[in-house]
Amino acid sequence: MGISRFVLLVFTISMLASPALSDLVLSKVDRRIYLTSHIVRISSTLEVENAGPETVSKVLLAFPDLQAQNLAYLMASPHEAKAKFKVSVVSFPIDVVKPEDMPPGVTFYSVSLPQGLTVGASFTFDVLAVFTHALRPMPEQIGQADIQLVLYQDSAYYLSPYVVKVQSLSLKLPDSRIESYTTLESTKVQGSEIKYGPYENLPAFSSSPITVHFQNNLPFTIAQELVREIEISHWGNVLVTEHYKLIHGGAQSKGEFSRLEPQARENVQGPSAVRYLVAHLPPRAHSVYYRDAIGNISTSHLRGDSKKAELLIEPRYPMFGGWRTAFTIGYGLPLQDCLYESEGRRFLNITFSSPVIELVIDTLIVKVVLPEGSSDISVAAPFFMKQCQETKISHLDIVGRPVVVLEKTNLVPEHNQYFQVYYKFNRLSMLREPLMLISGIFLFFVACIVYMHADTSISKFSASYLAKQQWEEVRVAIQHVHNIICQCLATHDKLEASLRDLSRTGEVQACKAARKSTDGLLKELSKELKPLMTFLQSSPSAVQVLSKVEELVAKERELLEKLMAKHSTAVEAYDKKSGARDIESRIALQQQKITALRQEVDDLLEFIDEI
Repeated sequence: MGISRFVLLVFTISMLASPALSDLVLSKVDRRIYLTSHIVRISSTLEVENAGPETVSKVLLAFPDLQAQNLAYLMASPHEAKAKFKVSVVSFPIDVVKPEDMPPGVTFYSVSLPQGLTVGASFTFDVLAVFTHALRPMPEQIGQADIQLVLYQDSAYYLSPYVVKVQSLSLKLPDSRIESYTTLESTKVQGSEIKYGPYENLPAFSSSPITVHFQNNLPFTIAQELVREIEISHWGNVLVTEHYKLIHGGAQSKGEFSRLEPQARENVQGPSAVRYLVAHLPPRAHSVYYRDAIGNISTSHLRGDSKKAELLIEPRYPMFGGWRTAFTIGYGLPLQDCLYESEGRRFLNITFSSPVIELVIDTLIVKVVLPEGSSDISVAAPFFMKQCQETKISHLDIVGRPVVVLEKTNLVPEHNQYFQVYYKFNRLSMLREPLMLISGIFLFFVACIVYMHADTSISKFSASYLAKQQWEEVRVAIQHVHNIICQCLATHDKLEASLRDLSRTGEVQACKAARKSTDGLLKELSKELKPLMTFLQSSPSAVQVLSKVEELVAKERELLEKLMAKHSTAVEAYDKKSGARDIESRIALQQQKITALRQEVDDLLEFIDEI
């Protein structure tokens, strides 16, 4: 369908062509079409002669609309005998124009000559036109091991609004295998080159459609979107990060992919598959990395010297037609290699497009992140592009860093030219981040010092603090009561021990002496217990436990009375020389009451101990 439309368009142009512009004549046209990659480059050498009565300063270039839609780059420059299609340092201004009385379906560009062409004078210059998506895979789907064949269509005659005296055309192919080509008068094939012409005395808008079907196994690498972020740090580094969304734009892969087949058959390697990419980085690039969404990709190699740095990138898998991948390349550049100063303003001078060779970019977004505080920002570029500004918040930023956003579509390697971003920056602003960092650390240590020396406890006059203090006093008093009662019980045990000694030895005087000692100790403990009970009875915080403490004290006193009665009964019986059975019968009932009371006292002590 695309070929039919192109042929129909060329036929329409030739049929509806207007008379030639009489002021200029193309004395000689030498056109060379390079089809050695998926990017089509047409290099034309035009010799223009002024055959009119007035000086002429502009020359029109014409392209069919279908071809102009894919025109990515157009440049006119002084003729260089040995030049192929390199970007010239000097180029002539080119503008899109719409001249009157011209046939439809043609796009015109006007080239401004460096000086007016006087009557009878001639001037020779070169025109480089670069086209993307101009090669059509045929067949559109191929197997993993198949070669890739493509179609290209053009006109054997140079489309021009002027009369052409002599013209020739050569098509340079990547391989000598040619499936088919249009044969015209004066057509020759020499290896991988097809030549048409020379043709003489061609009228204006002459055309003769040609089609070439040939082998092209070079990978059709297309970046559907590339986002380049260039961040300037005045502390000595420029960081470049490039995010690629890549697709193989060649013949679609059909069938299932197999890794086993290429390993088993060495000749089955996928001739048109993208196995690696080559990026030409600046010579002093450092900290280079290559990764994707999964992580770092180790199948990359960087080599270079003081003049160049070449990064060889291998995707995780070979890319066949229609396959996609996404990855990121990043590297750093010394500040002195990119940043300069002129007339009180600083400017970044760096390449615009991707360093990957032979890459077509559908959409390129370049973000230049300037230091915070930059002002009076402007951009100087060798071609038109969309521009806008935004702000990026990064570490230690206050208002954010200004970001210059540049966007352009349909790019080729010829667009990888230097552009400049100018801005003003106060040197004192460089101290902002160090001072913020120092101030932050200083304030942190000051806060630590204040925290360590500050009284963070609850106010001593608050109700909760007073209640807590009162309960703490009650708890301490209860602990003292607990300790005193334990000492009393220990004294009780000593008294019981003296009775056991009495029953064993019969020494009454020793038993009486033990009781006398016990009475003195118990009186001292009773004196210590009295103020504690008075405090607990007067403290509101002790209401909940006071009853248990009073019960404990009462039980201990009752236990002491029973124990003293037992002791007196036993001593009296021994004084009267009573028998052992008689003594045991007298104190048996008392012993039962003592055992029961001791158990109650122990239970109360355990309860208070839990408090």
